[in-house]
Amino acid sequence: MLNRMHTIILAGGSGTRLFPLSRKSYPKQFIDLLDGESLFQKSVKRALIHSKPEEIYIVTNEAHKFLVENQLLELKANCRIITEPCGKNTLPAIYYATQEISKEEPDALVLTLPSDQLITVDEAYHTAIQNAQELAKNNLVTFGIIPTTPHTGYGYIKPGEDLNGGYKVASFVEKPDLETAKKYLAEGYLWNAGIFCFSAKLFLDECAIHSPDICEAFTNPKDEAYNLTPKISIDYGLMEKTNKTAVVPLSSPWNDLGNFDALYSVHDKYERGNAVNAEYITPDGENNLVISNRLISTIGISNTAIIDTDDVLLVCPRSESQHVGEIAELLLKNNDERASVHTTVHRPWGTYTVLLRAGNYLIKRLFVSSQKRLSLQYHNHRSEHWVVVNGTAEVTNNGETFQLKKGESTFVPALALHRLANPYEEPLEVIEVQHGDILTEEDIIRCDDDFHRK
Repeated sequence: MLNRMHTIILAGGSGTRLFPLSRKSYPKQFIDLLDGESLFQKSVKRALIHSKPEEIYIVTNEAHKFLVENQLLELKANCRIITEPCGKNTLPAIYYATQEISKEEPDALVLTLPSDQLITVDEAYHTAIQNAQELAKNNLVTFGIIPTTPHTGYGYIKPGEDLNGGYKVASFVEKPDLETAKKYLAEGYLWNAGIFCFSAKLFLDECAIHSPDICEAFTNPKDEAYNLTPKISIDYGLMEKTNKTAVVPLSSPWNDLGNFDALYSVHDKYERGNAVNAEYITPDGENNLVISNRLISTIGISNTAIIDTDDVLLVCPRSESQHVGEIAELLLKNNDERASVHTTVHRPWGTYTVLLRAGNYLIKRLFVSSQKRLSLQYHNHRSEHWVVVNGTAEVTNNGETFQLKKGESTFVPALALHRLANPYEEPLEVIEVQHGDILTEEDIIRCDDDFHRK
């Protein structure tokens, strides 16, 4: 029987390995990749097996906080959200959350989960968690995935002495080349999954011994602590230094969905082995992964990932999809905003979609959620024209507040203080036409904001 424990979910990453589906502002863990749920939501549901909502601590950043809030709302899970002022890798994040847990329950048992892994909850999963809980009385426990292939993209763990339900960790090893990975597979090594279970007291005590600079940093308020703490992973900063480590094998189906080949492996397959989330026509294509909102047709193409979004088309052999992050890096180097945002951008109040960008004008479609409103703001370099196409808007414009119904519009000149709000139950849809010399988010001067953005 599983004991109740606290859970830390790390949800601050901004990976680009699934670009163009994932972007810096909307990373992999929040995308609906399978079954109508995000990987983050699946992680929360796993945590709810052994933790009450108030015992779950989500560590994220300010930019993604509203995504966390919205996805928790869909699950009706009122978990605790901890925001980091900047990312300093996993050890500071876990230390900060464990310190918060320890204030209420110094001897708490803690499970730490990444938010971007796909794990099947089966009998083997429950058994592994139960074994970890037992071993965590005297050890910092990590979970080792039983390998299915000689994968070169993961670190490995060498099991040592048998501990009844797990093993002492003999060593942690870096990502190997293929021949070394085959050797590890034959010798019973495990994949390092980045999942941990420990007593809060033992974790903090071991950090004091092996990472005293982090402990010292977190004697200060949060912003100062993050400024002072080194950027370091829990593996390098603690697990590879302490002699109080154990590993529990996990045989449940596991996938970190680190590239499109991995996504293909877990996706439903259709005719000729194609995994499709699109309208797809081919006389001969086999074993393709196709994701698009429009008709995709191919001739003579197989074993390929075709990922089509509104602003980016990616085509690559599935076997080369581990290099997709290099595309995002090239875009970032060129200061191209497509590395960071989709044409549809999520905001705390709803979403906006760029419909047309041309010269000195820009057309957007805004969806404002029920009971939400944009900031009270003005622009130095652009005017805006709003047309309500669905719902009813409450508009503040240049000192006046009034309603706009479907089909009605208003003009917002540059420098005019304005706000768009939806105080009603029905979603609000507005077409916004911007005109001016600068049509970027930088030309927003917020005077009041419900979400405390700068």
